[in-house]
Formats: sequence, C-alpha cells, structure tokens
Amino acid sequence: MSSMRGRRGLGTRANIELYLFFLMPTLLIILLFRYWPMYGVQIAFRNFIPTRGFWRSPWAGLDHFMRFFRSYKFSVTVRNTLLISLYQLIFAFPFPVILAIMLHQVADPRTRRFVQTITYAPNFISIVVLIGLLNLFLSPRIGLVNSVISRLGGEPIFFLGKPELFKPLYVASGIWQGTGWGAIIYIAALSGVSPDLYEAAIIDGANRFKRIWYIDLPSIAPTIIILLILNTGQMMSVGFEKAFLMQNPTNLDTSEVISTYVYKVGLVGGQFSFGAAVGLFNAVVNLFLLLVVNRIAKRVSEVSLF
Repeated sequence: MSSMRGRRGLGTRANIELYLFFLMPTLLIILLFRYWPMYGVQIAFRNFIPTRGFWRSPWAGLDHFMRFFRSYKFSVTVRNTLLISLYQLIFAFPFPVILAIMLHQVADPRTRRFVQTITYAPNFISIVVLIGLLNLFLSPRIGLVNSVISRLGGEPIFFLGKPELFKPLYVASGIWQGTGWGAIIYIAALSGVSPDLYEAAIIDGANRFKRIWYIDLPSIAPTIIILLILNTGQMMSVGFEKAFLMQNPTNLDTSEVISTYVYKVGLVGGQFSFGAAVGLFNAVVNLFLLLVVNRIAKRVSEVSLF
C-alpha cells in the first residue's frame, strides 16, 4: 500500500505542470468571479460615494449594520426569511426523498421514465411563468380555483392578497416545481444499492416497507444529511425573484424578505452601503448556520461537508 502511494506521489510531482495547466482556467474563474468581488464588500463599512470610488469614500464603521438592527424592517425581514426557509425544510425537503423511494420501487422502466419526465418538467418553467400561472389560476375574477369556489356557492378569494396565505403558496409552488428535480440525486444514490441486499431481505421475509426502512433509507442517509446541511446553510437566502414577483401591497408584511429588501434599499433606493451591509449580514448568518449544522451532523452521524 505504501509503495502504491509513493508511486502516485511521484507521478503527481512529475506531472505537476500538466495538472496546473488543466486547473488554471477553473482557478482563474473562481478568483475572478468568487474572490475578486469580495473587494467590494468594504462598502458595507463606508459611506460609499460612486464618484469617489471604494478607497476614497469615508469610513462608517458599523453604522449601517446598527441602523438595520434598529429598524422596523429588521424583525420583519428576518422573521419572514427564517419562517419561509423553515417551512421549506419541514415540508418541501422530504418530498424529493419520498418521490425517489417511490420511483425506485416501480418495476416497469417505462412507467418510471414517464413519471420522472412528468415530475422533472416543472423545474424547467421559469419563475416568471410560474408566478403568471399562479396569478392566472388564483385570480379572484377569472381564476380556475375561484370559479370552482363560486360554483360551489362560496365567495371568490384573493389568494395572493391574503398575507397569511403567502408562505403556504410560496412553499407549495416550490414543492410542485422542484420535487422532481430534487429527487434526481436520491435516485442516483439508490441506483448504487446492491441488488443482493434486496434479495437477502426478501428471503428473510422482509416486506416492502421494511426494505425501504432498513435498506433504502440507510443507503441514502449520507446524501440526505449533506443536502440538509447545504439547505440549512441557505436559510437566510430565500429566492429574490419569486418573493418579489409574488409581492403586492396587501401581503408585504409577510412577503418582505432580506433579498427583496436589499434590492429596494440598495439598488432602487441608491443606498449602496446600507444594502451591502444587510447583504453581508445575511451571508454571515448563513455561514454561521452552515458551520453549526455541519458540526452537529459530524458529531451525530459522522457525515459532514468537512
């Protein structure tokens, strides 16, 4: 074993220039588009004036952060962002796992491919089209849902105008759109399970539920944990486009999230330093959550990102 490792090390050192040549484009892309933009983060600590640039704009320290923490929008945006992300973790996260396990139990390959195609398709619908469909189906005047309600003797409901319905609609539409695509990685993990395990379980008298519980779920448990860690690390990053397109004056108290607030104050309002401070706060909280959940997962299951 040690001799094999030694030969591999010699081979790597002998071809170091070749490895660097292949890695150079990737490293340049990462440096240019991931690390170089961090140079602009300093405006969160300055009173940024575009005509004076980054370095000549006066320092503001933590003033923009304190302004955000003391504002009314702090509690509103943080609460809405965390609640939407929490609802997605609780209700949306299990659906791809369930779909993958159900498809794995289908014996007929044509039926499996048909169901996969049907469930994958919504992922390729743009967010703009998705919100347009929501407005069309839920319209209080011409919407299909309200037409059914009216025929049953009820009063039309302005679904997108009710603050209490914003989060359920946001999460439910996300489940419909993303379940099939999210199941791909679990289907790939299940395809690597040895058929011998299923044969042995059948011989031992295990029914389908027990095979799922004792074979399928343990086989994809590391994948579930890794994706759970990644999703938890994005709890403060609710998608801007969907939330912004679903917003209207009547549901703003429950639909205003950090990303839409940063857009309004930073780009529309021209408060670049304040918007950068709010965005940096968002990124730091995400990093903290990622590290904490990764540490917990490593202690509990010995599966982690690092």
